[in-house]
Amino acid sequence: MDFNLDETQQDLKKLAAEVLAKEGDEERLRQAGLMDVCVPEEAGGAGLGPVEMAVVLREVGARAAMVPALPTLAATLLLARHAPSDRQHHHTGDRTGRLTLAVREPARALADPPTTTARPAPASPASEGGWVLSGRKVSVPYPSAEALVTADEGLFLVREPATAAEYTSTGEPAATILLDGTPAERVAGQEAVADARRILMAAVAAQASGVLAGALELTTAYIKQRKQFGRALAEFQAVTMQIADVYIAARALDVAMWSAVWRLGEGLPADEDLALAAYHVSEASRALYTCQHLHGGLGLDVTYPLHRYFAQARHLSQLLGGADAQLDLIGALV
Repeated sequence: MDFNLDETQQDLKKLAAEVLAKEGDEERLRQAGLMDVCVPEEAGGAGLGPVEMAVVLREVGARAAMVPALPTLAATLLLARHAPSDRQHHHTGDRTGRLTLAVREPARALADPPTTTARPAPASPASEGGWVLSGRKVSVPYPSAEALVTADEGLFLVREPATAAEYTSTGEPAATILLDGTPAERVAGQEAVADARRILMAAVAAQASGVLAGALELTTAYIKQRKQFGRALAEFQAVTMQIADVYIAARALDVAMWSAVWRLGEGLPADEDLALAAYHVSEASRALYTCQHLHGGLGLDVTYPLHRYFAQARHLSQLLGGADAQLDLIGALV
């Protein structure tokens, strides 16, 4: 595989970086078309794939931006891969343009089959051909009026689901979706369920890769200018060894992530690569402790940018279930 970005991907990376460097809020991202890169062209998007999703999310992570890019891009990519082409216009999000992806269930590994159940709704003029869902989905990021939900019988669209608010380490909104005979529309069959897990893992790994890169850049700049005993911190051997460990963690996550999203985009088996990338997301969270340590007391200041990177790294690792869950998955796959 070629790790170099092609011309389209380079332009996308540059655009995302420029928008996020200025006023990188949700509205600006939408105006620039960055939230629609995975929406098919016939539905008004760019029709791009997993690698391009990763390009945008890595830039979001590099600035620890608090925007709903991850759930929106993951959900629209999943729809583009599985929803019938004549339904793409219908499934592009609510009136705000938001569409979230609900995959995780309570106390279960991300790789496990979903326990959320789907049953055909009783035939009636209002519900003929529809379905009802029962179960719960936890840690659903940026809950919106429409959610893509995985269940035992496939992928479903739920409108106006009942939710219970959650609290994340980043301060971003999340929710538990409560399903109790909830009406739903079937979007795709069971083949989409495993793909939803893969896409979510790829999206989280891509954003975490950016988070660690941003934290590394911030920490490197700090130790170059911060002086102790008349010398810059970067001149001390112990400090250079620690920042080198952070660099190694960042490169390991980058390689695993790009390999996984490339294989996903090419239609190749990607489960092992995704599990490895997900494990390195947890290692990235650990590397942020080193960045925090090298900043001293400043690293704990919630008004200093490093705090946002640290919070995002923890949150993204938790979305995937942590290092132990990924090691179990890697063991099962090999």
